Amino acid sequence: MFKALIDLDKYLFGIVNQKASNPFFDSIMPFFRNPFFWLPLYLFIILFAIYNFPKKAAIWVGWMILTVAITDAISSHFFKPLFGRLRPCNNPELADSIRLLVDHCGQNGSFTSSHATNHFGIAVFIFMTLDKVWGKFNYLFILWASVICFAQVYVGVHFPFDVIGGAILGSSIGYLTATFFKRREGSIEIN
Repeated sequence: MFKALIDLDKYLFGIVNQKASNPFFDSIMPFFRNPFFWLPLYLFIILFAIYNFPKKAAIWVGWMILTVAITDAISSHFFKPLFGRLRPCNNPELADSIRLLVDHCGQNGSFTSSHATNHFGIAVFIFMTLDKVWGKFNYLFILWASVICFAQVYVGVHFPFDVIGGAILGSSIGYLTATFFKRREGSIEIN
């Protein structure tokens, strides 16, 4: 069963990394998976909080940072060493077929994707804590995290199950931190 899952993961990786390739995605996906590309969004979120709910902004931002700290620590320092899975870009079986679209292939493990874990943690935390602020637009954060996950596979640095595992882990942590935040601080509403 385990081998069948690994084979399915490699097959899905081939679909995303090779068969779905096109010049447009080749030009944008390396940016989408780069955290520095998203700095304006992170800054916007922080400034939005400061401007729209100044009394709770510092605590809210602190909880969001705590969410990322927890997601990153668990993904990078627990799951990756525990599973020790090679990234696709380091896997000798895929050396002849992989399309690596970034100049760096991490040497740490592949499962779970820290990008996926961190961004789904943030997305779910925002989704749950700002539900009364952005309403249906909150779903854009889930879409944002999903695009980052897709980009991780597309550029060749993670397998699909790495990002799915990261999305589940990050969503679970984001759910927990948002639940604790709401119990302690109540709902966020624009003043």
